[in-house]
Amino acid sequence: METETLQITNPDGIYDPRPHGYSHVASISPNSKLVFVAGQGGSKTDGLLSADFKTQVQIVFENIGVALKSQGMEMKQIAKLTTLVVDYDEAKHEVLIEASKKIWPDLKFPVNTLIPVQRLALPGMLIEIDATAVA
Repeated sequence: METETLQITNPDGIYDPRPHGYSHVASISPNSKLVFVAGQGGSKTDGLLSADFKTQVQIVFENIGVALKSQGMEMKQIAKLTTLVVDYDEAKHEVLIEASKKIWPDLKFPVNTLIPVQRLALPGMLIEIDATAVA
């Protein structure tokens, strides 16, 4: 996505990360509004966590969308994600790529750091993602 405030790029000389659902560089212009969304887990307002990783991923992104909407923003305005995954493996990676391609079909993915972890804040939490968006 290229706007006056956010530019997503993948410079020559670094491998193409788009097949893995992220980009290398997010540039933010001066005087932009930054919105930081705390790490979101895979539960809705009821606090219940599905045992299914794909379900938790879907809910995490829904929660991020709700947080951004509260600030008049959309998912396409996300510059940076940090993704924490319990017991990370290739199958979970594929779920994340699939979800990212649905959210960013133009393949202008946010910058993303994926960190495998042993455990998260709550029992049964399989994923947590925080976001930084720009307007």
